[in-house]
Amino acid sequence: MTDDDIDRLATGFLACALPKERWTHEAHFATALWLMLKRPDIRPERDMPNMIRRYNESVGGMNSDTSGYHETITQASLHMARRLIAGLPDGVRPAAALAALMASPLGDKDWPFTYWSRERLMSVEARRDWVAPDLMPLPE
Repeated sequence: MTDDDIDRLATGFLACALPKERWTHEAHFATALWLMLKRPDIRPERDMPNMIRRYNESVGGMNSDTSGYHETITQASLHMARRLIAGLPDGVRPAAALAALMASPLGDKDWPFTYWSRERLMSVEARRDWVAPDLMPLPE
């Protein structure tokens, strides 16, 4: 994905104009990285939850105890994306950051199961609020 592709994807997400089928695992991380690198006015850890909820509803989805927004996965993903960016050169472009992220274990959509059991991560509690990992702590 190029920087221009990521710009279009992230702005489409923010405008709730991104087709639902384009809101993939890679798109979630591309948008998070873009926000972190290009939008200092937005704090993803604070703002992205409502952005995701709004986007989900705009494409006909629901944010419930069984589908839609998931707090623990979102916050863990943002933590890991920030950690990845911290290890990259200053001024890194979104496309380079995304390529590094997707080449890492985070590129696998099942990466959270390294840290959480399926039962704990898929619980209503974890969907609604932050739930600490039960298999191993997230790296600092």
